[in-house]
Amino acid sequence: MEELDEKAICDRIRDFRLMRNLTLDNLASLTELTKGYLSRIENAGKAPPISTLAKIAAALKVDMISFLKDDDEEDFDSNLAIIKKNERKVIGSKGVPYGYTFESLAYRMAGKNMEPYLITITDAAPTTEYQHEGEEFIHIIEGKIAFSYEEQVHILEEGDSAYFNAGIPHSGRSVGGPTARFLCVIYDYRRS
Repeated sequence: MEELDEKAICDRIRDFRLMRNLTLDNLASLTELTKGYLSRIENAGKAPPISTLAKIAAALKVDMISFLKDDDEEDFDSNLAIIKKNERKVIGSKGVPYGYTFESLAYRMAGKNMEPYLITITDAAPTTEYQHEGEEFIHIIEGKIAFSYEEQVHILEEGDSAYFNAGIPHSGRSVGGPTARFLCVIYDYRRS
């Protein structure tokens, strides 16, 4: 698996914002994130959580792959994307402040409405709530997570799934073990 350069992701966010002649204030208004937070993302060198990347991509009218693609990589196909297990792109394997790492499972597909990831979450993950446009599906592959949604906590174990409106605050953390792994698919219907 290839470790993504998180600083490059942050630089690409800034590059796309500037190419569209947007100020940080403009982007903050479009994403409902604060100007200060967006500035920290662009300057920190650590990729933000998936939900934040999705908001920024939607506001900038780009695929999330635009943040993940290396400059020297070939153009992606809009009909088929095959990603071998050793070709996944990993963000955060050296540790991120959000308590998880994610592997992009379809980064080579251009123009997609769904973003599938394999996420590894730790029991040390802060209880940060995420909220973004669209729908989300998670399927627990390994371990157990405490999934919080609408102020209720649901314990999801290996083989369990949840499909939900991602516009409602949600969070999760590993329980009963140091890590849990799950498939996460984010669908942003604003692109349809």
